[in-house]
Amino acid sequence: MTGATGFLGKHLCAALAKQGHQILGVSSKDCDLTSGEALKVFDSYSFDQIFHLAAWTQAGDFCLRHPGEQWLINQKINTNVLHWWVEKQPQAKLIAMGTSCSYDPAAHLVEEEYLKGLPIDSLFTYAMTKRMLLTGLMAIQKQFGLDYLYLIPSTLYGAGYHEDGRQMHFIFDLVRKILRGSLYKEPVVLWGNGEQKRELIHVMDFIEAMLHLVQNEKNGWVNVGSGEEYSIRQFATFICEIVGYPTDLIQYDLSRYVGAKSKVLDVKKLKKIFPSFSPRPLKSGLEEVVEWFLKREKTLLGV
Repeated sequence: MTGATGFLGKHLCAALAKQGHQILGVSSKDCDLTSGEALKVFDSYSFDQIFHLAAWTQAGDFCLRHPGEQWLINQKINTNVLHWWVEKQPQAKLIAMGTSCSYDPAAHLVEEEYLKGLPIDSLFTYAMTKRMLLTGLMAIQKQFGLDYLYLIPSTLYGAGYHEDGRQMHFIFDLVRKILRGSLYKEPVVLWGNGEQKRELIHVMDFIEAMLHLVQNEKNGWVNVGSGEEYSIRQFATFICEIVGYPTDLIQYDLSRYVGAKSKVLDVKKLKKIFPSFSPRPLKSGLEEVVEWFLKREKTLLGV
């Protein structure tokens, strides 16, 4: 598993271990995937599955500030992993992560539209590296007959997010800001007008769907989300209700970066393959995130 110490990787490792699997996980700290030599130490192993989660990116406006680096670094990472798969692990099924930002924002976010149109300009480079990853998987399957699965998640949330100071995905940033406002009487300023909409899926719900798809789908790509979107104002209201902060005190900064105005995945294909899939209610998931923040107050709230 590449990206094994990331947000998804940590939870996925634990879930697979609980099922009795043996896992070899690598991260950027112990395996530089931009080097073509990095995976050679594992040549003698024979893996059943390869989970490729690693990517060089962060949330917020990171993609705006690092477009060239994102292309160079992510293309190296993906090419090296796929080359090693073909040369040394052809018996393995490769499960790779896509991104919903690869969709053209004007399109209906259904799998057939994933490679059509153009991604949003602010996320263009990263989005295109993910399209190129899928293109590589399709080409390898076509020529060499190897099996793959490519998953397109909505934004993941839950306890156990990054604690290393990197930029947070919007929902964690909302929780952090509103909690600080509640606990320390600070002003709460959110980016944009609050009308932009987003979809969330709890990381453990995503893993449940992922592992079902690994067993029941191959050589294609599948959206994995809750199928519901809410505005930033609605998310803020839910969090305010949980922490006891007045929503009318929230300010909105219209000058700040907001990304796509709406982004909810069509999950009909997922429901067809996994008809019993039922993500947890949003409020209970947010309550878990708030509780996790409070247990790590000094680290996550900066006090």
